[in-house]
Amino acid sequence: MKTVLNRVRGVERDIIQLPQASDVAPYYEPQGNEIAVFEAAYRKRLPVMLKGPTGCGKTRFLEYMAWQLKRPLVTVSCHEDLTSSDLVGRFLLEGAETVWQDGPLTSAVKAGAICYLDEIVEARTDSTVVIHSLTDHRRKLTIEKKGQEIEAHEDFLLVVSYNPGYQTVLKDLKPSTKQRFIAITFDFPQEDVERKILINEVPGIDPEIAAKLVAAGRKARLLKDHGLEEATSTRALVYAANMIMAGLDPVNACQVAMVNPLTDDVELLEALTEIVKAHFS
Repeated sequence: MKTVLNRVRGVERDIIQLPQASDVAPYYEPQGNEIAVFEAAYRKRLPVMLKGPTGCGKTRFLEYMAWQLKRPLVTVSCHEDLTSSDLVGRFLLEGAETVWQDGPLTSAVKAGAICYLDEIVEARTDSTVVIHSLTDHRRKLTIEKKGQEIEAHEDFLLVVSYNPGYQTVLKDLKPSTKQRFIAITFDFPQEDVERKILINEVPGIDPEIAAKLVAAGRKARLLKDHGLEEATSTRALVYAANMIMAGLDPVNACQVAMVNPLTDDVELLEALTEIVKAHFS
């Protein structure tokens, strides 16, 4: 993939070197028909929304699909201070000259990359408005500061993600925005799939330990509707398995990876700890 170039007042410079796909496929265990759905959306260049809880595999899925499709992946972690200029680009002073620097979205649009806006509802409203013209038949990006409209490369695809269970009325996508996307819903994997993920993600982990971690995690998820804001993620189980492989005993490994990060509430901490001890004592 060639580096994106810009020319402003006769100044030409490299802006962003887009990441290259690895020769090795990212590990991903399918949960349903999500691969087929994404491939169909990409064939028609329809923007995609990945919905699901934190740590359930949305980002890994997209890394895998970018590898499958042989496209660079540009990831933007959205936050409340993210502005439209952070996405599109801005003018910078270099000596006596003014140079335009593309933002990650503009670079992806020009180069035909997959642009991933992770947790898009965390971004400011003006940031989400700039993507609208990329999510319909126009497939164009407007750069108001330059008075330009850029037509998206034929291989460009926009992907966003968010956790619908964690949003409030004040922090959610408008229905009119949601309907611009093909939506793929994710959840935590089935028990047998989650065990397989742990064994693959943490080489050398005892399959029996992996099974107990998954069982404890699934039990802990039942507390999601009883005070916990977030459920125990597959990522947390992988962290716990890694801590065990690093020499920590299973109960302590689960405490620091699956219990302590989830809550500061004393009663919930005790409940989660009891779940762990019930599986590893």
